Amino acid sequence: MQNGNSYSDNKIAPHGVLPRYYDDMDQRREVVDHFFDESAVHYDWITEMMSFGSGRWYRRQALVRAGVEQGMTVLDSGAGTGVVSLLAKQLVGDSGSVISLDPSVGMLSEAVRRGVRQPILGLGERLPIADNSVDFVTMGYALRHVEDLTLLFKEYLRVLKPGGKILVLEITAPKNKLGLMFLKWYLKYIVPLLTRIIRRSTIAKELMKYYWDTIENCVPPEVILSAMRGAGAESADRHLVLGCFSEYLGVKKSES
Repeated sequence: MQNGNSYSDNKIAPHGVLPRYYDDMDQRREVVDHFFDESAVHYDWITEMMSFGSGRWYRRQALVRAGVEQGMTVLDSGAGTGVVSLLAKQLVGDSGSVISLDPSVGMLSEAVRRGVRQPILGLGERLPIADNSVDFVTMGYALRHVEDLTLLFKEYLRVLKPGGKILVLEITAPKNKLGLMFLKWYLKYIVPLLTRIIRRSTIAKELMKYYWDTIENCVPPEVILSAMRGAGAESADRHLVLGCFSEYLGVKKSES
């Protein structure tokens, strides 16, 4: 596993160059957007299959643990097909609102089809959202696809109201060797194979291989927490579930 990861003097990338998919970081955004645009119609099936149907339940519990509640304005960054957005909307109710942001046209189209009502095309590192305007920022399994962790967290803190929270859900390569071997076997080989056979999509199969490679090469949790603190979060903590599901929680400083 690489510890890696900073590809310029001022940026902390979640992982280094992955030569199987692109030759340098300038190509990364184009490749990632293509993967998600072309795989969007398959994505919900894949994630439900690989989580054995428990993905929505777990995401909802994580939102509840982090404190999403009635009346809040939530930004779901890297919203994808809108799974977290729709769960957050259930929690904030009619008195709250959820903004769903993603850089993939294909994924946002699926999100709208599923019921998302406030879609925005854009990047987490350059949010088209006003300062101090949201109560909560969520990001579900998209941290590995951003350009710069520090800039990302600075943007999240910029748009949060004082005292607002960031919740980032991610898959982390287990420290246990047996757990790592099993997870790699499952995510890198079994899930892509089933995707290719059942969904008949070569691009979705490649996306799932890329999915594992970004997990395996991602910076360690300590780097993610350090980037969150370095961006100005008052506190940054990590809750680990089943040895591989990381919940990163940061808080914006309250006004004095």
